[in-house]
Amino acid sequence: MNDPRAAPAIVVMGVAGCGKTVVGEALAEMLKAVFIEGDRLHPPENVARMARGEPLTDALRVGWLDAIGERIAASVGNGQKAVAACSALKRSYRDRLRRFCPGIVFLYLKIDRETAWRRVAGRKGHFMPASLVDSQFATLEEPGPDELAVTVDATRAVVGIVKGVLR
Repeated sequence: MNDPRAAPAIVVMGVAGCGKTVVGEALAEMLKAVFIEGDRLHPPENVARMARGEPLTDALRVGWLDAIGERIAASVGNGQKAVAACSALKRSYRDRLRRFCPGIVFLYLKIDRETAWRRVAGRKGHFMPASLVDSQFATLEEPGPDELAVTVDATRAVVGIVKGVLR
């Protein structure tokens, strides 16, 4: 099943600057789903580390991934669909989220490094500096053909991405 409309939960994933939040919010609205903003679930020490330009280690991501997974599971357990924005850069991170909700479909917003860097550099009030974009690409393991995932071009307009996913 790679049809995001039928999934109990969708995780909008990709590197910083790909549009996870804006696409996730629009998708959640269209699906009448709960929206979970993964960035808001980072512990303060992770936010401080990233704000200093230091990438997170796998160990530092564990609690954050579990917090997202718990929110997804709670929403689905209450009979609601969930859409979460979470980088989910590695297969192991996606596998960890699947433990909370096996039917998750990942919506991978694929973007090139230059566009991601430009978008992150232009953001105001976000803790993630553009200097971390390269580390995001270095960590990224694109979803494999055996994963419940849909890949879309993240340089397209948000409305086009959402309508395409829902088609």
